[in-house]
Amino acid sequence: MKSVQQIIQEKEIWAGLNHPGISVEEADIVVYGIPFDGGVSFRAGAKDAPKALREITYTIDPTTEGFESIEGLKILDLGDAEGENREEIFQKVEQVAYDCVKAGKLMTFIGGDHSTTIPILWGIDKALEEPFGIIHIDAHLDLCDEMGGDRLSHGSTERRALELKNIPDTESIYFLGIRSAELEEVKFLQENKINLLGTREIRHLGVEKALEKVKEKMARFNKIYITIDIDALDPAYAPGTGTPQFGGLDSREMLDLLYGLFELPVIGFDVVEVAPGLEESKIALFAARKIITECWGHHWRKGTNVYGKYKKSF
Repeated sequence: MKSVQQIIQEKEIWAGLNHPGISVEEADIVVYGIPFDGGVSFRAGAKDAPKALREITYTIDPTTEGFESIEGLKILDLGDAEGENREEIFQKVEQVAYDCVKAGKLMTFIGGDHSTTIPILWGIDKALEEPFGIIHIDAHLDLCDEMGGDRLSHGSTERRALELKNIPDTESIYFLGIRSAELEEVKFLQENKINLLGTREIRHLGVEKALEKVKEKMARFNKIYITIDIDALDPAYAPGTGTPQFGGLDSREMLDLLYGLFELPVIGFDVVEVAPGLEESKIALFAARKIITECWGHHWRKGTNVYGKYKKSF
């Protein structure tokens, strides 16, 4: 069985777009895995996603569902954040996020549970001297101050984000797909101004109208980070996750939302909470692969001229 280090040295992964050995400055997109699920409150298994996801990227071509070629993209897979404890792993993630922002490269992180987004946001916050926005696509709010005594839990991601110097207020985050809340979070919603469209509202409005609302609120930011919990999808489309919630987005809604959201100044995104071992067919894993490659297509499209030559977009 190949190790992660062996896999990331192969050009064939990521639809043949991987360029092992190039620098962050030479890359268009940087990928980093975070095989950590020590912040979960229920079922574990998300730590296995980064390696499992890479292993299903050999067989796809560098094309989008819109029949576009993205073969000119240079992907640099840095491997996984490894360490003996959470502090060491999170420090490495924070540094990679910092480096990507400073270099102006689109970052793609593969969790791991949703707590792994916390150090990504730390790195972005450290690198920037201006406010940034967050779009949180999830079944859950992740606004708990702590879970089981853990302030870095997967249910505390956006509560920690609100403590950052470059997140000016509670309306700096837009929540999409939410359909579950802790009692603590219900109180927080009642006491604070929150941008939120649950799955029911998105279905009622339609994706186009939902996107109009998101863009109106997030237009004040020059840089936006998107975090995607796979459980935003209904369990029918992503059963392999630790805390599935009935009544979620369907696959078409997810892809169409991302298509529109990438019209905003997105500097990076993550996909978290995919737990390959929790379902035999690996449906959630394949959903994550599709989400990632389509997001790369959106980024490519923003930086493409009429001759199809890629240019840096931020």
